[in-house]
Amino acid sequence: MANSRVLKYLAWLVLVSLVVGAPKVSRAAVTCEQVVTNLYPCINYVLRGGQVPGQCCTGIKNLFSAAQNTPDRRTVCKCMKSAISSSGVAYNSYNIGLAAGLPAKCHVNVPYKIDPSTNCDTIQ
Repeated sequence: MANSRVLKYLAWLVLVSLVVGAPKVSRAAVTCEQVVTNLYPCINYVLRGGQVPGQCCTGIKNLFSAAQNTPDRRTVCKCMKSAISSSGVAYNSYNIGLAAGLPAKCHVNVPYKIDPSTNCDTIQ
């Protein structure tokens, strides 16, 4: 159950991290498995706070680097939304705040706020 909760919170973190960059026309290459694998080290931080693990930041940076086009950013968003909706776990402002703050803590520049109501189809 904790892993499902974390996926929900991390979904928006990854979404924000990956939307940055110039849009390019191409087919999505990022998979949901990559998203989960890269964000797994962030679970404890998002649930409990404390110090951000180095492996968490490495995963965020890896996803940011991998999703350099519109299809990849949309795929990441949709994977996250799917994980959130299937988990059945309600998120709260504390966990969303921790997840939203991860890009800055990991030195990834994201120009907008994480929002669980993001429409993945509008991401460029």
